[in-house]
Amino acid sequence: MLHFSRWKIIAILVTCFLGLLATLPNFVSKEVAAGLPNWVPHKQLSLGLDLKGGAHLLLEMDTSELRKDWLQAIRDDVRKQLRDARIGFTGIGVTDSGIRINLLKPEETDKAYDELKKLIQPIGNAILGSTGNNLDVERGDQQGVLLVTPTSAAFTERVTSAAGAAVETVRRRVDSVGTTEPNIVRQGAERILVQVPGFDDTATLKKLIGSTAKLTFHDVHPQMTAEEARATRVPIGYKIHPSDDPRDGDILLKENPVVQGEDLVDAQPGFDQRTNEPIISFRFNQSGARKFGNFTKDNVGRPFAIVLDNKVLSAPVIREPILGGSGQISGSFTVETANQLAIQLRSGALPTPLTIVEERTVGPSLGADSITAGEWAAVVGSFAVATFMIVAYGLFGLFALISVAVNLFLIVGTMSTIGSTLTLPGIAGLVLTVGMAVDANVLIYERIREELRNGKTPISAIEAGFSRAFSTILDSNLTTLIAGIVMFWLGSGPIRGFAVTLSLGILATVFTAFTVTRLLVAVWIARQKTRKIPAPL
Repeated sequence: MLHFSRWKIIAILVTCFLGLLATLPNFVSKEVAAGLPNWVPHKQLSLGLDLKGGAHLLLEMDTSELRKDWLQAIRDDVRKQLRDARIGFTGIGVTDSGIRINLLKPEETDKAYDELKKLIQPIGNAILGSTGNNLDVERGDQQGVLLVTPTSAAFTERVTSAAGAAVETVRRRVDSVGTTEPNIVRQGAERILVQVPGFDDTATLKKLIGSTAKLTFHDVHPQMTAEEARATRVPIGYKIHPSDDPRDGDILLKENPVVQGEDLVDAQPGFDQRTNEPIISFRFNQSGARKFGNFTKDNVGRPFAIVLDNKVLSAPVIREPILGGSGQISGSFTVETANQLAIQLRSGALPTPLTIVEERTVGPSLGADSITAGEWAAVVGSFAVATFMIVAYGLFGLFALISVAVNLFLIVGTMSTIGSTLTLPGIAGLVLTVGMAVDANVLIYERIREELRNGKTPISAIEAGFSRAFSTILDSNLTTLIAGIVMFWLGSGPIRGFAVTLSLGILATVFTAFTVTRLLVAVWIARQKTRKIPAPL
C-alpha cells in the first residue's frame, strides 16, 4: 500500500495540479482571469442568487393565443369526426367562443350532434375525480347549425397545464446542463418569475426565453403561389407564411404540418461542410422519422418548408428520400444564434408566447451581513478542524489537512470547469464534504493506532490502517453518492446544487484519502530513517 510506482506519483501530482490550476481564476478578478495565458483555465465559479444576485424577469402567458391554438385543434377534430361519419358540411368556422358548423344537409343535424358528442371528455384526475367536461355541444339558432364550445373549467385546466409546461421549458433553456440553479416559479395563474444568477443584464436571457421555438415542417402548395392566393382565395387547408428573410417573399403552405417539433429528440449547432456556414443538425424520434421519411419519399423533386414560430426558415427541394430521421436547418444564422436556437429546440417549444412584463437585475437575496457571517463561520470552522487534527494526530494531522485542501481545490476546480453555480446549499455541501474528508482520515489514523497497540511495526500498522479502512470508507461514501445522484436526478434548483457539490466532494474525498494522504505518508516514511511514527499518533 505504501509503494508508489513513478507513473502513479506523476498521475496524482498532475491531478492535484490541474485542480489547483482550475481553481486559480477564482482568486483573481474577471479582468485578470481574462488576461491569463491560453493554457490556464479562465472559467470562474458562478455565485447563486443568494450570494451574488442576477437577472430578474417576470413573464406573462398569452392566454388568447393559447385559446386560439386550442380552437384550431378542436376545429381539426370536428372536421375529422364529421368526415369519418360521412357527414357533409359547408363550413367550419372559428368564433370567439367556439366552433360553428354549417351542415350540408340540415336533416343530418341529429346524426352530427351525436357524432360530435363523442368528442366530449371528462376533465380532472384520479385523485380529485371528474370536475366537468372539456366541451359543450349545442344546436344552433337554425336547423343544420351546431356549436362546439370549450368549457371554462377545461380552459382553466389547460392554462394551468400550459403554465407548468412553460416553467419546465424555460428551466431547460436556462439550465440546459442542470448546474445553473435558476429560480423559476409560477406567480398566479398566468405569470412566471425567472431569476438567473450571474447575469448582469437581461438581454441574453430575453433572447433565450423570448422565442416560442415552435418548429414545424410543412408541405408547399404544388401549383399556387402566395401572391396568387392573395389575389384570388387561399385554398382550404392552406395558409400563407412569411419568410424569415424578406427577400424570399411569402410562401403558401399546407396548414397541418407533416412533422412537428415535438418529434425532435436532439438539435445541435454545427457548420455546413460545403459553405462552412452555421447550421443546426436535428434528429427525429422513431415516429417523426417514419412520417418524415414517407413524406420525402412521396415528394421527391418538390419543396417543403421548415417553419419556426410561423416564419419560414428555408424551403429546400427534396432531392432524394430522407430516411435516416435526421437533417439540417440552414438560414441566416450566426454561431451565437445557431447555438441559442439549438438550445430552444432541444428544450421544446413553449406552449404559448411569453410576454415580459418586468425586467431588472437583483442583488444577493441573503444580504451582505448574512454572507459575511457565513464567511466567518467557514473560517472559524476550518480553524477549529485544523486545530483538532494537529492536536490529535500531530504531523499526520497536518498530512490530513493538506489532503483536505487538495480535496477543496478539486471540487471548486471541477465546478468552475463544468459551469456549476455555488449557492448557500452548495456551501453546505462543501462543509459536509470537509467533514467527510476529515472523517475518512480519522478512520485511517484510528485504525493505525489500533494496529500499533496490537504490536505491529510502524510500516505494517500504516499498511494495515489504509488497507482495512478502505472498504469501510468506500461503502459509506458509495451510499451517500447514490443519494446525491438521486437528488440531482429528481431535484431542481438548490437541491441540485447541493447534490453536485456533495457528489463531487465524495469522489474527491475517496481520491485524496487513499492517494494524496497515503503518498504524503509514504514519502515521509521513506525519508524517516528511524521508521518511527511521531506522537501523538
